[in-house]
Amino acid sequence: MDLVYRPERYPFLTPDLPGVGGTLRLLPQDFQVEEVPAYLPQGEGEHLYLLLEKEGLTTRQVLEFLRDQVGVPEKEIGVAGLKDKHARTRQWFSIPKRHEDALCLLEGLRGVRLLDAGLHANKLRTGHLKGNRFRILIRGGGPKERAEAILRVLQAKGVPNYYGPQRFGLGGLNPVRGYELVKGGKGRGNPWLKRFLVGSLQSLLFNDWLALRLERGLYDRVIPGDWAKKHATGGEFLVERPEEAERALRLEISATGPLFGKKYPEAQGEARALEDEVLVRYGLRREDFALRRGARRPIRVPLEEWRVEEAPEGLWLSFFLPKGSYATSLLREVMKVEVDAGDTPEGEEGEG
Repeated sequence: MDLVYRPERYPFLTPDLPGVGGTLRLLPQDFQVEEVPAYLPQGEGEHLYLLLEKEGLTTRQVLEFLRDQVGVPEKEIGVAGLKDKHARTRQWFSIPKRHEDALCLLEGLRGVRLLDAGLHANKLRTGHLKGNRFRILIRGGGPKERAEAILRVLQAKGVPNYYGPQRFGLGGLNPVRGYELVKGGKGRGNPWLKRFLVGSLQSLLFNDWLALRLERGLYDRVIPGDWAKKHATGGEFLVERPEEAERALRLEISATGPLFGKKYPEAQGEARALEDEVLVRYGLRREDFALRRGARRPIRVPLEEWRVEEAPEGLWLSFFLPKGSYATSLLREVMKVEVDAGDTPEGEEGEG
């Protein structure tokens, strides 16, 4: 029973298309991420929204600066998602309007620039974003035509929605610790850390389920008993009619996989049997996750706004992905090498 996250165990969607190779993240500006908000500040309200550009800092480090140096209580600081440290990223934060005069202190935080600000009625909360735009340099990668061939397939079939290595910790060992928690009971320790570790186990099981569907030819299909997601609206429904298969082939809907817990829609019939197959692999039961809320996650996400540019140093890839998905899942398909973990989830919204 191998509970260590190993990315090489997960199949590619495009195994027959050669990758471009190359390397990532030599410099922070090689990996650019721009948060696409669900809404913009309206111009009035008690919360001040700040669009910050940062390099060499995690989202958490910026939050701690706002807490410790600007004097904003941590519970009153809002962020929509987490962004990488080894990158140039743009994301929104919110703080109470009453702290506006102290914002000059941001000049003391090296690697951060204030790009925009505006007032809004509510605090920014986790998941309040549409997704992220990426512009990433693959140094030494090529040729351009290889990348474009792979991206055309991903545009037609969707990007495999694997959890990236950021989710699994150093050496991919967090699912092992999560397994010990679900099998051994609550135990003592930091509640947030325990939730994160069990979340890593949920993520490993989801990745295994996704890989199983790929291997069985069910990646771009729905089968009776699946819970499917409508990409246009986000709604989920139980698949009961055979004609839903055509909508899946058009990438209008996709099957969703389980993040096991106590309050999530459970698959039925043939679809449930696939989920059980993954649980049995590790000697687990649905009941082992009774302390987690649970959720469902789509097997794939649409790829939008993609572009490839040649440069003397390699290839620039630009693309948009919806919230909760990982740029690493796209990059490994294009490069055909396992990519680095970075530091934090890219747009992760805290599922399950």
